[in-house]
This record gives sequence, structure tokens and C-alpha cells, in this order.
Amino acid sequence: MTVTITRMFKDESGLAAEFALVLPLLLLLVLGTFDVGIYAWRLNQAEKATQIGARWVAVTDPLATEIATTSYVNTSVGGVLIEQGDRIPVGALGKITCTSSGCTCTTSPCPGTTYDSAAFGRLSARMKQILPSIQDSNIVVEYSGSGLGYAGDPNGPDIAPLITVRLQNMTYNSVVLSPIGSVGLPDFAYSLTAEDLSCVDPDVCYSN
Repeated sequence: MTVTITRMFKDESGLAAEFALVLPLLLLLVLGTFDVGIYAWRLNQAEKATQIGARWVAVTDPLATEIATTSYVNTSVGGVLIEQGDRIPVGALGKITCTSSGCTCTTSPCPGTTYDSAAFGRLSARMKQILPSIQDSNIVVEYSGSGLGYAGDPNGPDIAPLITVRLQNMTYNSVVLSPIGSVGLPDFAYSLTAEDLSCVDPDVCYSN
């Protein structure tokens, strides 16, 4: 009788079954912890890529070439004639939206929407250095009036638009949820005013 009771307390045959039941939960917890950390890192990368993209666009060739070449001297904005040296009002530029497929005039007035695909390519390459998973279709650049710039400026473009770079429709391939699909990332946006459009050496201008 004593031997039987002793064997019963020493019986470990059920441990394997219990471990098999607990193991999936343990793996889910461990992988989930890694997943959350990687997801947070992707958020940080996407945000930083957006900020760097805005800085890059602010000092390099505009994607819509007319932004850098249009003269506002002797033009009328809101019924007011702009003369040499006058500040460019906000209403001088509506909104120009540029993507990988071209530029469009979202809100008038727009000086033009001639697309510089090479400039977009340089922007895309710079942002992908921060987050390689970025696709060209994820990048959106917007130019709008800022109230900065002077008509007939001899040192650069007349207008210094407000520039917004966006990252949208990004996804994260989850470790835990990968069998059933990916997880969407939020959209990112960062805005700066243009500083030195048509910079001769973008790398030098970007670093200053």
C-alpha cells in the first residue's frame, strides 16, 4: 500500500501533456513580445524616413518644376498686384500633389505641374535608406502656399512653399499574424518650408 502511494506521487507521466498544452501559449507570448518590439521599430523607421524625406525635398529640385522657375513679378493674387520685391502671399499657390506617377493641381492656383521623375527617384532612394520596405507608391509630396518668398528674388525661386511629405498605405508583416496576413501601419506626414530649391549639390545642401 505504501509503495503504491509513493509511486502515485512520483508519477510524472502527465507532465509532457501539460507542457504540450502550455507550450503554444508560451511561444505566443515570446513571439508576441518580439512582434511588438519590431512593430515599434518599424513605426520609428517610417516616421524618421518621412522627416528626412521632407528635409530632402525642402532643399532639392521640386517635383513640379514650375515651383522653382515661376516669376511672380507683375502677377495678381486675390486682386492685388505683386511687384518686384513684394512678399509672395499664401494665396499665390494652392496645392500641388506629387506621387510616383506625376504631379496634379489639387487646389488652384498652380503655376504648372511638369513632373521631374528624376527628383522623385532621388527622394525615394533617400527614404529607402531609412526604411527599405518603402515603395514608390507609398510616397506623396504636397506643395502649398506658405506666405514666404519674394517676387523677383535674384538668389533663388520666388516662392518658398510649404512642403508636406507623406507615407501612406504601409504594412507590417507580423511574426505572429503572418499566416493570416499583414498589419497596416498608420499614415505618416511631416511638413517643412522650402529652403534652397534647385540646390546645385543636394547632398551638401541637405547636410547643412
